[in-house]
Amino acid sequence: MFNSFRWLGVLLLSSAGCFSAFDAQGQDTVLLDIERRVAHGFATNNGVRIHYATLGQGPLVVMIHGFPDCWLTWRHVMDALAKDFTVVAIDQRGYNLSDKPKGVEHYGMSALVDDVAAVVRERGRDRAIIVGHDWGGAVAWNFAMKRPEMTEKLIILNLPHPKGIGRELARNPDQQKASAYARRFQQEGAHTNLTAEGLAFWVTDAQAKARYIEAFKRSDFEAMLNYYKRNYPREPYLEDPSPVVKVKCPVLMIHGLKDTALLAPGLNGNWEFMEKDFTLVTIPGAGHFVQQDSPDLVTRSIRSWLAR
Repeated sequence: MFNSFRWLGVLLLSSAGCFSAFDAQGQDTVLLDIERRVAHGFATNNGVRIHYATLGQGPLVVMIHGFPDCWLTWRHVMDALAKDFTVVAIDQRGYNLSDKPKGVEHYGMSALVDDVAAVVRERGRDRAIIVGHDWGGAVAWNFAMKRPEMTEKLIILNLPHPKGIGRELARNPDQQKASAYARRFQQEGAHTNLTAEGLAFWVTDAQAKARYIEAFKRSDFEAMLNYYKRNYPREPYLEDPSPVVKVKCPVLMIHGLKDTALLAPGLNGNWEFMEKDFTLVTIPGAGHFVQQDSPDLVTRSIRSWLAR
């Protein structure tokens, strides 16, 4: 599967000094501590308020969650980076404590990118390290391409470059099959099939799951699916013929290879979309929510890469 990978970066990680994110009973040891320590704020983009949680001091790191998720997904990374960085984790529009404008037209990629820019500016900065997972990864890719002057570095979790996803949807029957969920989400009224409890299926720690259910009950299910209706490719799947806008900053990608929604072949050729160095870390035992499945390795990967 990976014979065509060309490694532009190699990250060697030692198990020495590894911290544990969970106690002997498997309980999340970071959750309550992070909830006590973070400060909360809001940035406004064209009348839409975007909630964020922030911790630490130093260069700005802005982290963007995916579906179905909220700012808490970054708690382990926030805890690890706060000594050296100002870490800001947002709730995307439609989610948790952020505004939830009605209408699919409010969930286009330009608006989502502008939400992140508003957060950067609200923190008094001109640029930031941008981190994204899943739909947050899509926003992060687009932020780096549309706002290169505001993007210092880019970190992507389980979201191949949009050109890579488009190629796989057009050419790879396995990816077409894996994307059946997205086609269902694009159907009218699909949000009526969602529940807060069902959306928290992927959260393994009971204490964290309760927090997620609370966050999803505050969210707008239709808004969540508007990301798919407005931005996800539709059948018939065709490759995007537009010229590639290369990412101008260094890029770190982390991908759990057990992801059943975004298949690993989408990573092939991603280096063609970069101008600077590109580091790829694959984790065979992790799935789509790689930051949950391998929090230690994900956090150490990010810390090591930022410290280079």
